[in-house]
Amino acid sequence: MIHLKNSAQIAAMKDAGRITGEALLVARDMVRPGITTYEIDEAIRRYIEKCGAKPAFLGYGGFPGSACISINDEVIHGIPSKTRVLQEGDIVKIDTGATYRGYVGDSARTIPVGKVSETARKLIEVTRDSFWAGIEALQIGNRLGDVGAAIDGVVRQNGFSTVRRYVGHGIGTDMHESPDVPNYGTPGRGIRLCAGMVLAIEPMVNVGTFEVKELSDGWTVKTLDGQLSAHYENTVALTSEGVLILTEVEKGF
Repeated sequence: MIHLKNSAQIAAMKDAGRITGEALLVARDMVRPGITTYEIDEAIRRYIEKCGAKPAFLGYGGFPGSACISINDEVIHGIPSKTRVLQEGDIVKIDTGATYRGYVGDSARTIPVGKVSETARKLIEVTRDSFWAGIEALQIGNRLGDVGAAIDGVVRQNGFSTVRRYVGHGIGTDMHESPDVPNYGTPGRGIRLCAGMVLAIEPMVNVGTFEVKELSDGWTVKTLDGQLSAHYENTVALTSEGVLILTEVEKGF
């Protein structure tokens, strides 16, 4: 069942989204060679709690951190650690969420650590662009397949691949609600989009194969071929007046 949100509920979700987006800004400003993923995670937790919210990821399904922090060929769900130190040239994916007054925000960014390779730079840019292509297709009356096809089209045009095993999702009072939101699809197929849908749209894009593997820690997901991966996510609401990006607090990031 898809839980459509009314204007009051979407307004409430803006607060959770804003806190989530601001926590990512805190994390972005910490990214540099020599810092640990644990330090970034702790700063995210402190900021979310300072805002009177709860880290939505902490304890979710047993996850031990307030953010998933994944480096280079790690796609998603990287566990923060005191021994994981960022190095010049890395790309780091930071995915976090805040629960505020019963509603959840969820957002992710891929951030370069110092000077990165041209391939890494292009991958980050294409992943972000693919998200915005999906937003252009997110229109009342369109189908969910239109969104996925738009995302995947940008990815393919640039010679990369779209992760298929993991997808976006509906979001509201629960982190994961219906429907699933694949980052690939067939135009004109899938459920029809309507006002009141709130979705976490999150392209995960690989340099090489779209195939991935889960590590023995039960969380971390890596590319099967060891090549780089990037992630870009926002919580968005589809309304009669258009799309609201609930977790974007700074244009261009």
